Amino acid sequence: MGKGFQKKKKQARQMQEQFAQLQEQMQNVEAEGQAGNGLVTIKLNGDFEIKSLRIKPDCVDPDDVEGLETLIKAAHKDAMENVRKTMPSMGGGMPDLGSLGFGF
Repeated sequence: MGKGFQKKKKQARQMQEQFAQLQEQMQNVEAEGQAGNGLVTIKLNGDFEIKSLRIKPDCVDPDDVEGLETLIKAAHKDAMENVRKTMPSMGGGMPDLGSLGFGF
Protein backbone atom coordinates (compact mmCIF):
# COMPACT_ATOMS: atom_id res chain seq x y z
CA MET A 1 0.00 0.00 0.00
CA GLY A 2 1.41 3.29 -1.11
CA LYS A 3 1.62 6.68 0.49
CA GLY A 4 -1.40 7.81 -1.53
CA PHE A 5 -3.62 5.21 0.10
CA GLN A 6 -2.32 6.09 3.57
CA LYS A 7 -3.02 9.77 2.89
CA LYS A 8 -6.60 8.98 1.80
CA LYS A 9 -7.07 6.79 4.87
CA LYS A 10 -5.87 9.62 7.12
CA GLN A 11 -8.20 12.10 5.39
CA ALA A 12 -11.13 9.72 5.83
CA ARG A 13 -10.35 9.34 9.54
CA GLN A 14 -10.18 13.13 9.95
CA MET A 15 -13.50 13.52 8.17
CA GLN A 16 -15.04 10.90 10.43
CA GLU A 17 -13.86 12.81 13.50
CA GLN A 18 -15.13 16.12 12.14
CA PHE A 19 -18.49 14.57 11.29
CA ALA A 20 -18.81 13.19 14.83
CA GLN A 21 -18.06 16.65 16.23
CA LEU A 22 -20.65 18.21 13.91
CA GLN A 23 -23.28 15.68 15.01
CA GLU A 24 -22.57 16.54 18.64
CA GLN A 25 -22.87 20.26 17.90
CA MET A 26 -26.17 19.72 16.11
CA GLN A 27 -27.60 18.12 19.25
CA ASN A 28 -27.05 21.46 20.98
CA VAL A 29 -28.74 23.52 18.25
CA GLU A 30 -32.19 24.84 19.04
CA ALA A 31 -34.33 26.79 16.63
CA GLU A 32 -37.78 28.20 17.09
CA GLY A 33 -40.62 28.61 14.64
CA GLN A 34 -43.87 30.51 15.04
CA ALA A 35 -47.19 30.89 13.30
CA GLY A 36 -50.21 33.11 13.80
CA ASN A 37 -48.18 35.92 15.38
CA GLY A 38 -46.95 33.62 18.13
CA LEU A 39 -50.17 31.68 18.70
CA VAL A 40 -48.21 28.48 18.03
CA THR A 41 -44.48 28.15 18.80
CA ILE A 42 -42.30 25.09 18.20
CA LYS A 43 -38.67 24.53 19.23
CA LEU A 44 -36.61 21.92 17.38
CA ASN A 45 -33.12 20.56 17.96
CA GLY A 46 -30.57 19.98 15.20
CA ASP A 47 -32.06 16.55 14.47
CA PHE A 48 -35.43 18.21 13.83
CA GLU A 49 -36.91 16.65 16.97
CA ILE A 50 -39.58 18.73 18.68
CA LYS A 51 -38.23 19.96 22.02
CA SER A 52 -41.26 22.07 22.92
CA LEU A 53 -44.66 23.03 21.52
CA ARG A 54 -46.66 25.96 22.88
CA ILE A 55 -50.22 26.70 21.84
CA LYS A 56 -51.92 29.79 23.23
CA PRO A 57 -55.36 28.89 24.58
CA ASP A 58 -57.14 31.63 22.64
CA CYS A 59 -56.36 29.87 19.34
CA VAL A 60 -57.99 26.60 20.43
CA ASP A 61 -61.45 26.45 18.90
CA PRO A 62 -63.20 23.06 18.90
CA ASP A 63 -65.08 24.16 15.78
CA ASP A 64 -61.86 24.96 13.91
CA VAL A 65 -59.42 22.10 14.52
CA GLU A 66 -58.21 22.43 10.92
CA GLY A 67 -57.09 26.01 11.60
CA LEU A 68 -55.01 24.87 14.58
CA GLU A 69 -53.48 22.06 12.52
CA THR A 70 -52.49 24.59 9.87
CA LEU A 71 -50.82 26.81 12.48
CA ILE A 72 -48.88 23.87 13.92
CA LYS A 73 -47.63 22.82 10.46
CA ALA A 74 -46.61 26.40 9.64
CA ALA A 75 -44.72 26.79 12.93
CA HIS A 76 -42.96 23.46 12.37
CA LYS A 77 -41.93 24.48 8.85
CA ASP A 78 -40.59 27.79 10.16
CA ALA A 79 -38.58 26.02 12.88
CA MET A 80 -37.11 23.54 10.35
CA GLU A 81 -36.02 26.42 8.11
CA ASN A 82 -34.34 28.06 11.09
CA VAL A 83 -32.47 24.84 11.95
CA ARG A 84 -31.31 24.55 8.32
CA LYS A 85 -30.04 28.14 8.39
CA THR A 86 -27.79 27.18 11.31
CA MET A 87 -26.28 24.13 9.59
CA PRO A 88 -24.05 25.79 6.93
CA SER A 89 -22.23 27.88 9.52
CA MET A 90 -21.52 24.77 11.58
CA GLY A 91 -20.32 22.61 8.67
CA GLY A 92 -17.79 25.12 7.40
CA GLY A 93 -14.89 23.04 8.69
CA MET A 94 -15.92 19.87 6.90
CA PRO A 95 -13.58 18.81 4.11
CA ASP A 96 -14.77 18.24 0.57
CA LEU A 97 -15.68 14.59 -0.04
CA GLY A 98 -14.25 14.92 -3.54
CA SER A 99 -10.81 15.42 -2.04
CA LEU A 100 -10.74 11.72 -1.22
CA GLY A 101 -10.79 10.93 -4.93
CA PHE A 102 -13.75 8.57 -4.86
CA GLY A 103 -15.80 10.53 -7.38
CA PHE A 104 -18.11 12.36 -4.99
